[in-house]
Amino acid sequence: MESDTPTPGNENEEQAQEEASPQYSPDELNEGAKAADGTPADVNLDLVLDIPVDVSLRVGSTDISIRDLVSLVEGSVIALDQDAGEAMDVLVNGTLIAHGEIVVVDDQYGVRLTDVVSPVERIEKLH
Repeated sequence: MESDTPTPGNENEEQAQEEASPQYSPDELNEGAKAADGTPADVNLDLVLDIPVDVSLRVGSTDISIRDLVSLVEGSVIALDQDAGEAMDVLVNGTLIAHGEIVVVDDQYGVRLTDVVSPVERIEKLH
């Protein structure tokens, strides 16, 4: 089991790992990643395109007490903090990527994106 505290002798390993995986600032991503010598870095997105992600739609939220939670029964209504006409949050793996409105497509729910968060803004929110 590894600990988060560095042990003597591991500093070089950690430094080598940090140097091996490139770190890009939002400005670099906006302009396109550059290699250490200043030339554009080759970014192969094909490596990640088939990785499954969890897409969810957040309709709203609220805070309730445990007393109110355990008293819920079929037919109970919970008021949410979002207005009915407001756009819903579209989350990918828990990260906000867009806003949208609910639509019905062939008797199934869907979401029409109305505003997409830029990649630079998404990365800035991670820090």
